[in-house]
Order: sequence, then structure tokens, then C-alpha cells
Amino acid sequence: MSLELSFYKGKKVLLTGHTGFKGSWMCVMLVNAGAEVIGYSSCSKTENRLFDLCGVKDQITHIKGDVRDLNHLLEVFKTYQPEIVIHMAAQPIVRDSYKDPVGTYSTNVMGTVNICEAVRQTESVRSFINVTTDKVYENKEWEWGYRENEPLDGYDPYSNSKSCSELVTHSYKNSFFTDRRVAVSTARAGNVIGGGDFANDRIIPDCIRAAVNHEDIVVRNPYSTRPYQHVLEPVYAYLMIAVKQCEDHKYASWYNVGPDDQDCFQTGALVDLFCKHWGDGLKWIDKYDGGPNEANFLKLDCSKLKTTFGWKPHWNLETAIEKVVEWSKVWVVGENVRPVMDKQIEEFINI
Repeated sequence: MSLELSFYKGKKVLLTGHTGFKGSWMCVMLVNAGAEVIGYSSCSKTENRLFDLCGVKDQITHIKGDVRDLNHLLEVFKTYQPEIVIHMAAQPIVRDSYKDPVGTYSTNVMGTVNICEAVRQTESVRSFINVTTDKVYENKEWEWGYRENEPLDGYDPYSNSKSCSELVTHSYKNSFFTDRRVAVSTARAGNVIGGGDFANDRIIPDCIRAAVNHEDIVVRNPYSTRPYQHVLEPVYAYLMIAVKQCEDHKYASWYNVGPDDQDCFQTGALVDLFCKHWGDGLKWIDKYDGGPNEANFLKLDCSKLKTTFGWKPHWNLETAIEKVVEWSKVWVVGENVRPVMDKQIEEFINI
């Protein structure tokens, strides 16, 4: 086990959004590291499929709650006295944010305010990470990656609400956490892929659904470029940052978490890779639907994370796709996916 993960043995970690895709992988990684995990999530049926499949629910403290409910959050923090808080609860889909902008802002902005307030009022907390997105930046369709000091101004309601979430965190850090009791960082990750993502309007879940149904994969925008990475990359990075800043507050900051330039793929090329590794004659068709505004080109400059911690991506995109297919083919035949997750985590941290 890595030094960063060994830190978590016996530690109380409160994780919001724990029943989601990234949250489920993080729960498994933390449980395997020996952490005492307190999960807090609205537990919508659409999001917690992986959480149910991987069997981690019985290994953690599982709490149903809404981050918009400050009183309930404060009660949970008071009861469990977490040492580390990682905030991942969000309305995460761009298209859904156009359908329900008020709900998106309410969850992503006021939810962050409430988490920050709960951290402020809980003496036990030593390290706090707010997980946002690469879409927080004012996107100028540049050919180079965005750095942490670039202006924040997401375009659509989802991206903009996460920009606001960043600003809320900055304000709380400057206003209330200058006594160095709590180390605070935000982490901005690019698009993640991995086994167990069943979300709508995400390309890999669309690929898997098509493969299972023996249909062609429909690709809405094959020429959009995104920084794709396996879900374990940001999950491990969040945990690493939380440890490092807990040990030394000089590491509390804002960090991009993304792949190297060669893994910023056009969506069509990503789907080509998926078809190659899935086999069975799977193919895709271009059906651009003229949908809501989404960036065509977006990538991150992760030099800060690399130079500060000596971090680098563990898996390239082809390996990530291999891991997705490995997980998905176990799931398709109805076998237990947890051993696959445990195996992939072990392979990842021992590179």
C-alpha cells in the first residue's frame, strides 16, 4: 500500500456524494486502506447502482441526506467528528443543468456553502477537499491546457455553479480558516471513465449500453476533445492531496487533475478504442444532435500537481479502456464486480 493510503488506516473520513460513480470507487479504496468512512448522499436511484453492486455499503456508515440541509449536515458532523472531509456531492450533468438550473445551483453552490459551514463548526476536521471540475474555467477553446490561475467562468449552469463552488471555498478559506486548523484545497478533474458508470449523457456508459444491446454506438459530437482519465487517477489524487496538506498546510491550494496531453482524445477516437477492446464487431455512428452548448476543446495543465507532489498519471487511456472493458464484461454476465475493483485498485497503487 502507498504511503498516502496507509495514512488513512483508522482515520475518520466524511465523504459526500459517496453513492455516485467516483464516490463508490473512493469508498472501496478507503475501506481497503482501513479508513472509517462516513458517507453522506441523497442516494438517488439513478446514481447508486455501482454503490449497490460493489457491496461497500455494509463496510461504511451510510447516511442518506441532502447537502442543502445544513441542520442535518451539522448533526452528522457533530455525531461522527470526521478528521478529513471530501466533498463530491453534486448535480454533475451539463444537459441536466439546462433542464433544472435552479436545482443545479442550489445543490452545487449552497451545498458547498453548507459543507464549508459544517467544516467551520467542527473542531475535529483537519483536511478538507472540495472536488469541482475542469469546466470551471472560462473556456476560450485554447490549444493549451488551463492552469490554476486562469479566470473561472463556466458557461453552462453546471460549469458555472462549480465555478461558484470554487469561489465559495476560496472565501471560506480566506475568511474562516486562516488559523491553520483546517487545510483546504479544491481539485479540478477532467472527464473520468471506469467500470460502473451508468450515467446518462456520458460517452462510455453509452458505449456499454450499446454493446450490451448489440446496437451501434451513437456519438453526438465525435470531434470534441476531452482529457479522459481512469476514475482511480483523480480519486487517488484527492486522497493524496488531503494527506499532504494535513501533514503540511503549505500544500493547501487549487489543483488540476488530468491526463497527459497524449490522452486528450477526440470523442470519436475514444470510441474507436472502446470498440477495439470490446470486440464483437461493435461500431459507432455520428449523429450530431445540435444539443446545448458544450465546449469542443478543453484540457488542463497539471504541472502544479506534478511539480508539487511528484505525481504523474498511472494509466494511459488505452489501459484505462482495457480496465473499463474488464469490469463491464464481468458485470454483463452477472458476476461479482468487487473482486475486479479490488484487483484494479491494487494494480493501480502498486505501479
